[in-house]
Amino acid sequence: MSEFDKRKQGFEKFFELSEALRFKALSRRNRAVGAWAAEKLGRAGEAAERYAEAFGKVEIEGEDDETLIARLHDEFVKAGIDVSAHRIRRRFEAAMNDAIAEIEAGK
Repeated sequence: MSEFDKRKQGFEKFFELSEALRFKALSRRNRAVGAWAAEKLGRAGEAAERYAEAFGKVEIEGEDDETLIARLHDEFVKAGIDVSAHRIRRRFEAAMNDAIAEIEAGK
């Protein structure tokens, strides 16, 4: 195997690992945001858990952040809860930072 092939293989493995970690972080982030949203929406117990779990899986379905933010904002508006899209976006950012920190800490 040539040096070029070894480097290519190394980059491919790095990319695979990076994508796996990204997916894991996004899933954790979305679940945390879902738990926060469930609390804001007045859901508790099993209903809150189901909501957070479902929200944690939306990245798999291909919805991007802006779509998720708009969807949450719409739910809040319909429920009469005053939470801006900007605040939701900030919650996404904070939850992503927390998810990355947890993964790096091995949790």
